[in-house]
Amino acid sequence: MKKLLLMLLMFAPLATFAQKFGHVNSQEIMQAMPEFTKAKTEIDALQKQYEADLKSMQDELTKKSQDYEKAKATLPDNIKQRREQEMQDMYQKIQQSYQDNQQALAKASQDKMQVIQTKLVDAIKAVGQAGGYVYIMDGASGIPYISTTLSTDVTTQVKAKLGLK
Repeated sequence: MKKLLLMLLMFAPLATFAQKFGHVNSQEIMQAMPEFTKAKTEIDALQKQYEADLKSMQDELTKKSQDYEKAKATLPDNIKQRREQEMQDMYQKIQQSYQDNQQALAKASQDKMQVIQTKLVDAIKAVGQAGGYVYIMDGASGIPYISTTLSTDVTTQVKAKLGLK
């Protein structure tokens, strides 16, 4: 019995060496995906639209403020107060729009990227199962060291699974 246990302990390390490990660069793959390029273009366009809307609102506030400063000396107190309140309301509206735009932009980005990440993860899983890998680590996630002699780079296989070059 002791001999059997000793033999099992001796051969156990050999079994761990037979395991296959892989690594992948998900950033490289994701940037090669046409869906990523399309999503990035759509997000950039949405951001430009939001920026243009905010600039328009800011320009309007600046114009009202300049007009107010010019006419301030000749205006009655009740009109001064009303215009100051209007400008304060406009300023708050601009701030609220900025916050709303940032939240909408973040949500749009998250929604679009989630679909792409899911597709990428599914391809990595398929390559891992087909190749019999125990682990496939993502080098883009900040892993400080991956041995290229003990781990196989499966980036090209994942790209092929996604139909990328």
